[in-house]
Amino acid sequence: MEEDIDVPSHTEGLNGLSRECKPVDDITNGHSNHKPLMNGLIVSHNVRDPPNGSTPLTSLPISALKQNGLLQTLAAGGDQLQPAEENVELEKAREEWEALENVQPALCEDSNPTPIISFNEALQFFQTTDLGDLLKNIQPTIRRTGLAAITHFLFGPPRLHRELMQERDLVFAIAQCHVDNSQTVHMRVLQTIYKRLIGSRLDCPRFGAHWENIGFQGTDPATDLRGTGFLGLMHTLYFVMDPETLPLARDIYKLSQHPTQNFPFSVMSINMTRIALQVLREEALSKECNRRQQVVGVLNEFYVATYLHLYQLWKTQQKTIVDSGFVLKEVELFAKKNPKQMLRRLEVFLKERRCGGIPRGTSPDPQAQQGSPSLGGRAGTGLGGRAGKEMHFTGVCDLPPDMEGEARLI
Repeated sequence: MEEDIDVPSHTEGLNGLSRECKPVDDITNGHSNHKPLMNGLIVSHNVRDPPNGSTPLTSLPISALKQNGLLQTLAAGGDQLQPAEENVELEKAREEWEALENVQPALCEDSNPTPIISFNEALQFFQTTDLGDLLKNIQPTIRRTGLAAITHFLFGPPRLHRELMQERDLVFAIAQCHVDNSQTVHMRVLQTIYKRLIGSRLDCPRFGAHWENIGFQGTDPATDLRGTGFLGLMHTLYFVMDPETLPLARDIYKLSQHPTQNFPFSVMSINMTRIALQVLREEALSKECNRRQQVVGVLNEFYVATYLHLYQLWKTQQKTIVDSGFVLKEVELFAKKNPKQMLRRLEVFLKERRCGGIPRGTSPDPQAQQGSPSLGGRAGTGLGGRAGKEMHFTGVCDLPPDMEGEARLI
């Protein structure tokens, strides 16, 4: 004689979760086929509830779940369940469980990107790093002897204030630093430059052809930095992280990708750092550094001003890569003779841009493509042949004093 079995609709199940028990109409051999369900899955009766329901669900490994009656049924191929529809569902469930066990957690490329770094944070890293060995090898000023030393003392620029010499020496020490793959700050600087120029938030591999996309010569940016050391990256970092100069950096980068006027953006940037270092070494920036009581800030702006000068010349006079040797030489000569004028031009350029106007020297109008008064040359003067002989892509070489005035893409 059948007894009515009173099955509660909800009971407390594993881990304190609600367990729904659904009645089954088929009763075999006087035993009910009631099977408790938890979250839509049948739970075997040999799984005991925890005494207080406090154990988190995630603490139960998949290997333990395999002891569950349902999973044992799935592993057996579902022979105990006869309906075809249920067999299909069980087979799908078995495949899902097996796949779940084999899945390993994987980090997406953008799940944990390297945070960008500001110029000040990178500079603070070098300020707090022991650079004693590098400081022994720096040459912060030009060594003059005889009449040249007397002339420079009497008629040359003022000497840098004593309280600024330590900051100046730090600049030249950074210019001796090499890229260190084990230094997090070094890697963040590289990643930040790439992301800000490309406009990406994803990290890129340390080595690869993607570095050529932003104007390095090969798969490793470090091979282009000898002669300016890590200072070459620091200047580019300043260029792309300062809100006022970032639009200019991207304009120059866009021109560097031009079909006919293209040039290697990063290699050219390193040359601008080389010129700025040489002007600082010749003490042509000492007066401005003394006036503003800083060295790093003045040098950063002078680097940008030098790149702006090259950009305006390159764009308005339709220069190409075959002109690069001659153009670099002329930019360097003008920068050394007119450092104050260079800084003033940058100031005017940024001010005009803030006011929403079109800064002078950036118009592609053919009427504007006249000889630059700073260069003393004219567009289309057939300088390409001479430039082609002077231009060469050498990877890296420290600049000895007798070669520092030579213009080239280093």
